[in-house]
Amino acid sequence: MTLPDIQHINQIARDAGDAILQVYAQDFEVEEKADSSPLTQADMASHRLIEAALGQLTPEIPVLSEESASIPYAQRRQWRRYWLIDPLDGTREFVKRNGEFTVNIALIDDGYPVMGVVYVPVTGVTYFGDIQAGAFRQEGQGEPVPIQVTRPCASPMRVAGSRSHAGDSLVQFLQKLPPHEMVSMGSSLKLCLVAEGKADIYPRLGPTSEWDTAAAQAVVEAAGGQVTDTDLQRLAYNQKDSLLNPYFLVFGDDTIDWKSYL
Repeated sequence: MTLPDIQHINQIARDAGDAILQVYAQDFEVEEKADSSPLTQADMASHRLIEAALGQLTPEIPVLSEESASIPYAQRRQWRRYWLIDPLDGTREFVKRNGEFTVNIALIDDGYPVMGVVYVPVTGVTYFGDIQAGAFRQEGQGEPVPIQVTRPCASPMRVAGSRSHAGDSLVQFLQKLPPHEMVSMGSSLKLCLVAEGKADIYPRLGPTSEWDTAAAQAVVEAAGGQVTDTDLQRLAYNQKDSLLNPYFLVFGDDTIDWKSYL
């Protein structure tokens, strides 16, 4: 399998992050995600930049974005390979100005992510990986550092959780776990915590869309981890009309029966 040069994708993500930060630096108020809200300006600025750059780099590969999600399944199902992007993941984090939002670019091949880039505009950190070269964390323009999941699981267990979402299903899951500590984080960064070995499990027992997870899944899998549905089947993409994910688990240690805690 021939993959595009991931350094080109990293640079596209950084450029999109710069466009987002131009909006982020302004004074803004957000009520709803109204058409003219700064959040939408940031979303669209990032979306347009990524779509145009990928179109130049790989004109033969279609692009599916959160901002172009209306492409019908009858058309998408013909795609063997496509780019799946979330131009700005972490809406609540953007509004709260806590910096925990990301730009996400994934390459999907035959239903699974084979390359992914997750860029954090506020810190300049890039997580990236592919199935051939492994996974890396890069600070600014520094040297990329290889990352891998923690195996065996740490004790106490470290559970990645959301600052913005915590439902009854998650509470029940946590009650069944052995001694553990929570590591709170926003957006797709929770998956990256597992990828770099700073968390052992991220249970997402609430709604997400395919663009929310694809890039970080590629990083997790390149780092030796797994992203599965609650039946421990690898999370797949573009298999149905809906672009919603099932509930899922992200983990490093595959010797643990994570399903037993559900």
